[in-house]
Amino acid sequence: MPSPEAPISADRYITEVTRRRLLDGLGWLRDTVPNGIREFLTPAHTFWSGALPETDFLARLYDLDQLPSHDSRYTTAFQDIVQHRVMNEDWEDDWIFSDPRFGLADNDEALLRLLAEMLHPAVRTDPAEVDRLREFLNDVLVHDGYELVQVDDISGAPLFAPRRIGGGVRGTMKNLIFAAIGPKPDIMLVDAINNDLRITGNVQGCLMYDRPLAAHGLTWAELTAWWADREGMTGADAREVSSSLYRRLDRSLGDNDAERRVLRTYADRYLRLGPDIPALVPQVYLHYDPHVRSHYRPGAAPLPRQRMDFLMLLPHWARVVIECDGRQHYADDNGRASPRRYAEMVAEDRELRLTGYEVYRFGGAELIDGPDTARRLNTFFDRLADRHPA
Repeated sequence: MPSPEAPISADRYITEVTRRRLLDGLGWLRDTVPNGIREFLTPAHTFWSGALPETDFLARLYDLDQLPSHDSRYTTAFQDIVQHRVMNEDWEDDWIFSDPRFGLADNDEALLRLLAEMLHPAVRTDPAEVDRLREFLNDVLVHDGYELVQVDDISGAPLFAPRRIGGGVRGTMKNLIFAAIGPKPDIMLVDAINNDLRITGNVQGCLMYDRPLAAHGLTWAELTAWWADREGMTGADAREVSSSLYRRLDRSLGDNDAERRVLRTYADRYLRLGPDIPALVPQVYLHYDPHVRSHYRPGAAPLPRQRMDFLMLLPHWARVVIECDGRQHYADDNGRASPRRYAEMVAEDRELRLTGYEVYRFGGAELIDGPDTARRLNTFFDRLADRHPA
């Protein structure tokens, strides 16, 4: 069985909205009616402890004799759970989700461990119920980039564990500055507290996408809709808008034929698969240094990679960088192999990967004109789509 990938982070990614959806949905799971249509019928309550007493279920995850009591009459969590859930029944059914002893309100790992345990064959023996519950949980968790996946089995019954979907880069996209033409743009922080930028120089020479990024990433359809509004083309034929944007992106590649082949191949995918596939965005600023390289003494520039050849913003915070390597990536100005330049390049790649980016490099020889290049690129994009399904 596969093991979970992209381990759960100590950071908190699951939102209050998702937590509320989980609580609400556990009380109103959907039934399957005879004609196969799923709809809300009756409050088919799915209790979090399944077939087990609550104390038995929680003992699988916590040492209840070591956790303190909230009731001054007792010393352990086990004792006051018995008092208030068995003897008096004066706690609400979903008490566990707000009890700070168990961390379910503010700790992703604790919540995900509990949800996975709800699917354990010792907790639920009905395969249909397990399937319904897992489907519901994954439908909710996917919006925050988690899922429950099978990692093993007991006597043919599946065991589940949580994993991050794709890993990806955390944080909110604020400034997508791309497709620069001509000199480096002048950028001003108009609100340093909110990290709000304004391009004040070479305004027409670069583009800045200024809309929120959805959970599914950035599609070509969304990029063209933004372009239509920016260029006063709202309501124009979709193919006309798409062609206009493509021409503008193509201009940013200058005389780099290798990068142009990548963009052209991907544009053919738009035509073949439709505009809802991820956008391929060229010449994206990753770092920004207001100074030109000549401002520094040789080898002293603090931000060696300022622009990425291509960036794709995919579902679940995944960010894919595609680089087309010419001679300047591994040779000096005289064309001789340069271990120093190569080392700088791979060091930058490491830094990107450690922050969650995926980096894919194509050698210049792979991008020469010809049918093999198109096949190579199409195969790559096919496999990338399989790796990051919508």
